[in-house]
Amino acid sequence: MAKKIAVVTDSNSGITQTQAKELGIHVLPMPFMINNEIFYEDITLTQEKFYERLADGADVITSQPTPDSVLKLWDSLLKEYDEIVHIPMSSGLSGSCESAVMLAQDYDGRVQVVNNQRISVTQRQSALDALLLIDRGMDAAQIRDFLEKDKFNSSIYIMLDTLYYLKKGGRITPAAAALGTILKLKPVLQIQGEKLDAFAKARTVSQGKSIMINAIRSDMEKRFGGADKDNIWLEIAYSYDRDAAMQFKDEVQAQFPGFDIHVDPLSLSIACHIGPGSLAVACCKKI
Repeated sequence: MAKKIAVVTDSNSGITQTQAKELGIHVLPMPFMINNEIFYEDITLTQEKFYERLADGADVITSQPTPDSVLKLWDSLLKEYDEIVHIPMSSGLSGSCESAVMLAQDYDGRVQVVNNQRISVTQRQSALDALLLIDRGMDAAQIRDFLEKDKFNSSIYIMLDTLYYLKKGGRITPAAAALGTILKLKPVLQIQGEKLDAFAKARTVSQGKSIMINAIRSDMEKRFGGADKDNIWLEIAYSYDRDAAMQFKDEVQAQFPGFDIHVDPLSLSIACHIGPGSLAVACCKKI
């Protein structure tokens, strides 16, 4: 008989608690410290409230879920399910993956932690892929192996509105941030595997959008076997400004007719490092 398998991810996937219930996925909320008070994404901290606090200059620090919260969720699920596939955010950007791997060692293989270095809309796609692989009859260990082998079949490009938050979080040198601010540059970053890397510098928003669209097209054609809607999931993510994201969606759609484009706000754990006003385009190869 097929095993009953639960899919767990965290709120960095952009999957809200409401969507999680509809999809049949379990989402661990990411904790935040704001001026030394703890909040949980999508439970006690809304997107609106988060950006208000950020604008007020509050000290916002991301944290990882406590071991206790992870174990509680796993233990409650294992009363109902045989196995768990747990998909945390990229191990390159947080320690929560490493912690989960260690905690899972006490579960005799019933909890399989996927280290596939995804984040935001591509992490969401991994959780959806896991559901599909369960339907195909795979067990948790097979799903983990599949998703880890598939990890580089995704790409994200993200244009920042400001370097202020990267500088504040110590993610770039103050000199680089100062230069970007003087020149009013719009940096385009790439998330590939575990790293967030500088990709290009745009002088205007429209130039930045063109850079991202050309880069994602090039990845589809050169790395993922063709820019074809039957081959690729296409996604857009943004921080704070939904109208700008929907306008960008129209521009991307014009370049990729026929593609179904999913749009999601970036999770707050990412937003606190890059600030409001960012736009991202991502793609994943369909499994």
